[in-house]
Amino acid sequence: MTIIEKQTFDEERALYGAKDLVVTQCRFDGPADGESALKEAANIETNKCFFNLRYPFWHVHGLSIRDCELTELCRAALWYSDHITITDTKLHGIKALRECRDAVLKNCDIISPEFGWSVTNIEMYDTTAKSEYFMMRSENIRFENVDFTGKYSFQYIKNAVFENCHFDTKDAFWHGENVLVKDSVVKGEYLAWYANGLTFENCRIIGTQPLCYCKNLKLINCEMVDADLCFEKSDVFAEVTTPVLSIKNPRSGKITVPAVGEVIMDDADASGEVVILEEMKE
Repeated sequence: MTIIEKQTFDEERALYGAKDLVVTQCRFDGPADGESALKEAANIETNKCFFNLRYPFWHVHGLSIRDCELTELCRAALWYSDHITITDTKLHGIKALRECRDAVLKNCDIISPEFGWSVTNIEMYDTTAKSEYFMMRSENIRFENVDFTGKYSFQYIKNAVFENCHFDTKDAFWHGENVLVKDSVVKGEYLAWYANGLTFENCRIIGTQPLCYCKNLKLINCEMVDADLCFEKSDVFAEVTTPVLSIKNPRSGKITVPAVGEVIMDDADASGEVVILEEMKE
């Protein structure tokens, strides 16, 4: 491995096509304002580096980013790259990860609108993220202990597992397929409309009009807070442990709740069963 240490690069394609390279305590910044510093590179390690220029890691095969800072001016930092590890790093530029595969992120700070589009095979651990349209159209996802804030997250994703996460988000999981959320808190309006194969287990779900127009929806031992007009036109089997404000026209399945403010069944095609446990006790 060739080592480059304590240097500054600002020219166009400064290390284009590099291979087997360790870059330590370097800065990608300066008046030349060049782009694509490590484009088309392979087997690259970056440690304690500062990236303030656009498109540094496009078409990189084998990449480690550790203890680095990618600023808000570091736009579209990783595209079309694979076999990536990112640890202890600030990812603060828009569109930081797109069309990548085989990525693992640990202990990162993400502030990046449109982060993670069309990524395949991504793991994320012990990370905070703020974004809009977060992880859209990505597949084969595993998150643990991720704290996310932002709108329109996880839309059109496929094959995902989320554990011990906290999501404060709107319109999350729309059109998602084969998704499991465990031991997590999910807060936001209009949760998971049009999803197929979505399961919540031991979760706390907060917000208005959740889980409508779903297929193969399951809730196992879940709390629901401020939840009204739930499950409209959904095929659902749900074990809810808290009272809900209202349930509207579930298409099929069975919903068990301790109490409900109102059950609305004014659609001839709605045949879902609502079992109210407190009424059964009486």
